[in-house]
Amino acid sequence: MFYRLLACFSLAVLALATPALASLAVGAKAPDFTLQASMGGNVTTFHLADALKRGPVVLYFYPAAFTTGCTIEAHMFADAIDKYHALGATVIGVSHDDIDKLNKFSVSECRSKFRVAADTDQTVMKEYDSVLARAPQLADRTSYVIAPDGTIVYTYTNLDPVQHVENTLEALKAYEAAHPAK
Repeated sequence: MFYRLLACFSLAVLALATPALASLAVGAKAPDFTLQASMGGNVTTFHLADALKRGPVVLYFYPAAFTTGCTIEAHMFADAIDKYHALGATVIGVSHDDIDKLNKFSVSECRSKFRVAADTDQTVMKEYDSVLARAPQLADRTSYVIAPDGTIVYTYTNLDPVQHVENTLEALKAYEAAHPAK
C-alpha cells in the first residue's frame, strides 16, 4: 500500500513538474491583436502587426503582476532587454491585469525596459491558448517568438519563470542564423 501511494505521489509530482505544451504550434500564424500597454508608466497602444514590421516579437503571457514568479520573470526580461534589441526583437508581456496595475508593474518590476499589456477580457490569452487551466481567470506562463512574417517560430509553456528568457533568446538566435539580414 505504501509503495502504491508513493508511486501515485511521484506521478502527481512529475505531472506538475512537466512543462505543458502551448497549443499554438510552431509554424502557425500568430493572431494579430491590439492592446493597451504600459512602459515606464506611460500608456500606449501595442499592435502586433506594427511591431512585426520592425522585427521579431517575443510575446510572453504571465499570470499576474506583482506575484513572485511574474516579478522574477519581469526582472529577467528587463535584465536581458539589450540582448533582445541586439537581435532586433521587441518584447511584450501580457496578463489579465488592468492598465493601472500595469503602469506600476512596468516601472518597478519591468524597470521601464519593455511593455506590458492589459488583456482584461482575456481575448488575446484565449486566441493564443494561454489560459491557466487551474485558474482560468489568469494567463498561463507561455512564451512565443513570432517572426516578422507573423509565423510562430518558438513556443514554451512552463509556470517556472526561469527558462523563458534563455529559451526565447536561443530561439531568436536560431531564427537569425536561418534568416540572415539581407
